[in-house]
Amino acid sequence: MPTVNNPAPAKSAASAERAHAATVRMSIADIARFLQDNLGQRLTARITNISDPRQIGKWASGETKPRQDAEDRLRAALQVFQLIQDAESLYTARAWLIGMNPQLEDEAPLVVIADGRYRDVMVAARAYVDGG
Repeated sequence: MPTVNNPAPAKSAASAERAHAATVRMSIADIARFLQDNLGQRLTARITNISDPRQIGKWASGETKPRQDAEDRLRAALQVFQLIQDAESLYTARAWLIGMNPQLEDEAPLVVIADGRYRDVMVAARAYVDGG
């Protein structure tokens, strides 16, 4: 009986590795700046559960640093953003994060990240990239 090779890894696997590497190499100021530039201060503030969107600009400039829970949310948002962007485009990544998602019970991924459900969002992002 011939040996069956393992199927090629899903498209999302390579994108996920690149997204993870990019996320861990960036400073929190760079992450805040990237998200501010691509999502805006209000949406980025929503992700981190802060009430003052101007705080995002302070994090982006390095003037202050976010609390650990806010940093975790920023890093999760960036990693998902990078995953979608790597497979699709910057505009698709933005739209994917802010739009209702059927795999997340019609919640926007950025809201699910704000709720601390990072894994749920990553699973949905990988399914999207893999065409599911």
